[in-house]
Amino acid sequence: MQDRYRRPLFLALLCAAASTGGCGTEVDVRDRDAGSATTKQIVSGLPTVGVLLYDKVLTTEVTAPVDVFTKHPDDSPPLFNVITLAASTDPVVTEEGLAIVPDYTFATSPKLDVLVIPSAYDMAAQVSNETLVQFIRDQNRTTAYTMSNCAGAQLVGESGIADGKRIVTWIGGGEDLQKTYPNLSVSDDALVTFERDGKFFSSNGNLASYISALELLEEMTSREHRQFVESYLYLGRLRDWAPSP
Repeated sequence: MQDRYRRPLFLALLCAAASTGGCGTEVDVRDRDAGSATTKQIVSGLPTVGVLLYDKVLTTEVTAPVDVFTKHPDDSPPLFNVITLAASTDPVVTEEGLAIVPDYTFATSPKLDVLVIPSAYDMAAQVSNETLVQFIRDQNRTTAYTMSNCAGAQLVGESGIADGKRIVTWIGGGEDLQKTYPNLSVSDDALVTFERDGKFFSSNGNLASYISALELLEEMTSREHRQFVESYLYLGRLRDWAPSP
């Protein structure tokens, strides 16, 4: 666990106690008619988690890390800046039909501490998008962590950022991923749900995206905070659930 990511807990509490200003979390809503995005203010001193968006992205793989990293006790301020990023400010429509307005574009993105790479059912357009692939390369140079879910591993492979590293993808996709990107060390997706190799986190995607997000959350905060978030999400109810008699 990296101590430098526990410092935001203390910094955030200082911000809450201080007057509004540099530590504010207000949203600056720009003129959408002019094509600008709704830009979230970045709180200085907090790690920034950026989640990629593109057309037909899978909703859960976007919402899972957002869900996990935005949770905090009611008597404490947020612990992370959590933003979404896309090539333009136009709303992105997910595979399930949810329209999301990106917070930042690739051109306006702040420096990220965490880059989250979700997937789509058809990754051909994303893998062939050099602007997207180059953005991943550029951000990965300075991220502390880079996380892919499901077929987001194809973008990791295409970018070359994790050559020689272990990675897992969607259930049934590992063999093809290994053939396409032989420099990756692809884990057996029939047996492995979550993988970590150094700064690189990966999962099978879909609801397993919560696993990778929670593992990274614990790495950046503490076991206790992870347990708080799990309880907030009622994960125990999902584990223990059974139909009414």
